[in-house]
Amino acid sequence: MLRSLILILSLLVLAQKPVLADTMLLVPGYLGSAHSWRGTGITHGLQRWGWRDAGHLTTGRRDVIGPRRVIGGKKRFYTIDIPTEAPLVVQADLIARYSALAQRRHPKDRLILVGHSAGGVAARLAIVRNGRLKIHALLTIASPHLGSRLADYGSSVANSPLSWFAPFMGAGTINRSRTLYRDLGREGPHNILGWLNRTPHPKAVYISVIRTTDGNPADGDDISVGWRQDMNMVPALRGQAKTYYSHGAHGLRPADAALINAILSRLK
Repeated sequence: MLRSLILILSLLVLAQKPVLADTMLLVPGYLGSAHSWRGTGITHGLQRWGWRDAGHLTTGRRDVIGPRRVIGGKKRFYTIDIPTEAPLVVQADLIARYSALAQRRHPKDRLILVGHSAGGVAARLAIVRNGRLKIHALLTIASPHLGSRLADYGSSVANSPLSWFAPFMGAGTINRSRTLYRDLGREGPHNILGWLNRTPHPKAVYISVIRTTDGNPADGDDISVGWRQDMNMVPALRGQAKTYYSHGAHGLRPADAALINAILSRLK
């Protein structure tokens, strides 16, 4: 009799425990797009790990391209497009818009942003500028949270006479990205990255994946040194971020699907 009562009470407790479901937005990096995730096989790999493809979010007349609703399953993802040559604020505002749309479609889900390279910085800016979004977690891959030397170089070229010839050499992105280069240059009082890194961040799980080309975390990858990719080095997040290391070059690759799934499966 007592055992039966204990069993019934246990079942009642389990029945009242909410079932956690996750909705993930995949944010591309500089010069990237939804193809950065779909064309590299990452989305296919995520599906093998139990994530459902909920479609592609867009700012057109149709807010979603692909499945209108994903029925069943506790994990789903969307790809999104943002103007990756635009200033960080422009990118962040669009990410916030997509995040709000995802929350309206899945109001009971935990919302997770996964950003590659500059997309991870733009996603963090979206979280800070829109605290009401209630983002559960931000996972960034090879993101230059402390700025990029290449962005500084790009800014120098964009503000020199060389920029006049860039369109004729197929490098028109240099001029279109002029403000973005300044945003992503070495952080300080002169750019938005310096402001972002010293502004209080909303409560969330912050996760940095640091790419290391030669396996040495300090060296980082072919685009950004390791410590610049670590959100623990951001003054406003000092010691609050979780850090993982991934051997390889800066770009996305199929193995990132397993990496993302393994990290997110540990979220509470």
